[in-house]
Parts: sequence; C-alpha cells; structure tokens
Amino acid sequence: MMGRVAVVTGGTRGIGGAVSIGLKEAGYKVAANYVGNDDAAGKFNEVTRIAVYKFDVSDFEECRTAVAQIEEDLGPVDVLVNNAGVTRDGTMHKMDFEQWNKVIQTNLGSCFNMSRCVIDGMRRRGFGRIVNIGSINGQAGQYGQVNYAAAKSGIHGFTKALAQEGAGKGVTVNAIAPGYIDTDMVRAVPEHVLEKIIARIPVGRLGKAEEIARGVLFLTSDEAGFITGSTLSINGGQHMY
Repeated sequence: MMGRVAVVTGGTRGIGGAVSIGLKEAGYKVAANYVGNDDAAGKFNEVTRIAVYKFDVSDFEECRTAVAQIEEDLGPVDVLVNNAGVTRDGTMHKMDFEQWNKVIQTNLGSCFNMSRCVIDGMRRRGFGRIVNIGSINGQAGQYGQVNYAAAKSGIHGFTKALAQEGAGKGVTVNAIAPGYIDTDMVRAVPEHVLEKIIARIPVGRLGKAEEIARGVLFLTSDEAGFITGSTLSINGGQHMY
C-alpha cells in the first residue's frame, strides 16, 4: 500500500479534509481538490503538507487536465474519493434551474468526471478503490432538497453499477452515506433547526468528520477487497436502510 496515490475531491475542508488527513497518515500520497476557497486550501496545505489542486469537478475537461497533472506529480491514481458537494436548498415550486443543475453537476456529475479519468488506469493495473460520499438525505429524502437528494441518491445507484463493471478487474466501488456531521455546512443550519435534527439522532449527537474518514480508510484498504457495491451508513442510527 505504501505510496499509493489517493485523490479526494472537496478534500481541504470538512469531511474531505478529514479524509485527506486520514489517508496521508495511513501512508498514501494525497492530492486534495478544491475549487473556491484559496485561503482555506492554502492553510490546509501549510498545516498538513498535503498537495492541493484547484479545479472544478463539475467540468470534465478540467478534471481530465487535473488528473493528468496529479499523475505526473505523484504517480498513477489508485484511490479516488468523490466527496465534493454543494447545496442550493429550496422547495421545488421555488427552485430555479440553476439551483437544480449546480447541485446535480457538482455532486453527481463529478462522480462520472473523476471516475472516468482514473478507471482505465485502475483496470489496467488490476487495482483500484473508489469511494463515493452519498448522504442520509439521498436515502430518506429531505424537505427542500430535491436537487441534493436526487444527486446523492444517484450516487448510490452509480456506485452499484460501476462496482459490477470493476469487480473482475480488482476495482472496488463503494459508497458512504453520512448522517449529520459536525461540519461548516451543518453548522450553518439555524440553531433551533439543528436542535431538532440532533433530537432525531439516536446516539444524541452530530457525527465527526473523522468518523467518516475511518470508514473511507477501511473501504480503500486491501482488506476490503471483497466489499464492492456496498453503502456504509454512518449516521448514529438516524436512518437504517
């Protein structure tokens, strides 16, 4: 395993940041993608010494160019964690096309874009690990999130289909469906709403980004080679699916 290259999209903050750090600590050479926040990415690089790459995962050509650069810098990509995601919440009768399209292209389209750029090499080398970060809201739905729920639900179907294609070539494809995790995205929820959310979580708290990272580390390991097409729900018992 030592020295394998892992790419984490949305990999400098929140769940993605914890995944990037966890993979680096486990001995991977990590490339952390980001698109918007240069300051956060710069600080992340400074503190962790993890290489950061700025590109838009919803743009196929940008992904292709970036993956080529990463492979030139670090080596062939053996592990891909599709974590990048955005929200543009709103009820259907108030949602415009841009809100819909941005979330679908960033959250779901990016899984195609990035996987397509690494799958040939993984198949050729006879080893690959792809982990897609879904969501409890892709499993159960969520009021005001038809775009987000559709994208995340799509990730679960994408995972199962690609797993069947990769299985004979040593490429496993799995998903993790986090519940409500203590990240900037969740902390942006109004306090009175957050209290109601936590009240519905049987373990009585938000999850930690590191708890998702540990799931990713297991699924990317050699020991997880018999697990593919699976969705690991890490949600404190909030939704059992």
